[in-house]
Amino acid sequence: MALASTETTTSPGRVEDAHGKPFGPAAALSCRECGARYDLGPNFACIECFGPLEIAYDFGRVTREQIAEGPTNIWRYRSLLPVPADVAAKPNMAPGWTKLVKADNLARELGIRSLHVKDDSGNPTHSFKDRVVAIAVEAARNFGFHTLSCSSTGNLAGAVTAAAARAGLDACVFIPADLEEAKIVMASVYGGKLVGIEGTYDDVNRFCSELIGDELGDKWGFVNVNLRPYYAEGSKTLAYEIAEQLGWRIPDQIVIPVASGSQLTKIDKAFKELIALGLVEDRPYKIFAAQAEGCSPVSAAYKAGHDVIRPVKPDTIAKSLAIGNPADGPYVLDIARRTGGAVEDVTDAEIVDAIRLLARTEGIFAETAGGVTVGVLRKLVAAGKLDPEAETVVLNTGDGLKTLDAVADHARPTAVIRPSLDAFRTAIA
Repeated sequence: MALASTETTTSPGRVEDAHGKPFGPAAALSCRECGARYDLGPNFACIECFGPLEIAYDFGRVTREQIAEGPTNIWRYRSLLPVPADVAAKPNMAPGWTKLVKADNLARELGIRSLHVKDDSGNPTHSFKDRVVAIAVEAARNFGFHTLSCSSTGNLAGAVTAAAARAGLDACVFIPADLEEAKIVMASVYGGKLVGIEGTYDDVNRFCSELIGDELGDKWGFVNVNLRPYYAEGSKTLAYEIAEQLGWRIPDQIVIPVASGSQLTKIDKAFKELIALGLVEDRPYKIFAAQAEGCSPVSAAYKAGHDVIRPVKPDTIAKSLAIGNPADGPYVLDIARRTGGAVEDVTDAEIVDAIRLLARTEGIFAETAGGVTVGVLRKLVAAGKLDPEAETVVLNTGDGLKTLDAVADHARPTAVIRPSLDAFRTAIA
């Protein structure tokens, strides 16, 4: 898988595909462990050391002005992603450019001077997964795949079936059979096939890895397996948007939920790209990782001072984060330690309380993953691990309407009355 002979150099340092740059500024696949480089293809593991592959770029000149001229979605950053220049003109879900909410009420509640919530519930299928799937769809088109697939804890399944419908591709997605009902409904309503697997997400993921090697999976693009290097780059757009929405500034500290850990590693990658390109000031930032106690292998390793992640069997209401053997877990540890951040976890009860806190203070109804990040934020501040005077961003990656069961016991009418003023006076007294 050396660099293909169909590529020619048209300017110093710039690699161009003979068919017209279908991957934009992407130059190769690079092993995160040993640095070996390969063709841009549907591959995800290094044949030298079995390390994960990610996209290596040859960026041209990128300016804030060029970005600002783009559409108000992730395609404004197309010059920083493995997509063609005309990607915005193709049928896709056009996710991104979600709100960065200045959370003054929540900040006062927690004793933080400056706090923002990056609310990704505003994406087309109401989670950040629309970002990563949008990039994977472009890769699937380029590789001639006819079916889009994934292993999913819920949000990704809905994002894949919706994106496949929009792009005119078939879809077949795989989920643990005991997912939240709302996520099952969302994943099935867009058409395609939805297959429940008995077991955990890790069981589902192993099954998909086997299916890739079988003739049943021929011409299938598994967004988080054989398309993973491209798919993962979509998470960078969260960091790009946060920086641009802050006036081209990286926040002092950011709290990010961890399932596989890919989102956190790509946000860090994006911050470093922005610095290298001169789009933001080169200044320190801290990254904090958030997990649910019932599935906290990265947090456990961090607290024990270990570099190796010990897999666990998930047992938490935060099912979107319930990955017991996170592929990018060791890299999350490296980033938290390198940036001076930390990895923390919260109980299911703390998750529910944090969901209600965010809703009560800022009018944002988060799913359980958002409860994890807000709960961890509160815990970090109380423990003195996060600076309350520093500019802070916390992520909400999905809509609470997908995880209603988590807060159903707390959602009841304040009172049920007859339609009369006297009845109301009595009730509110």
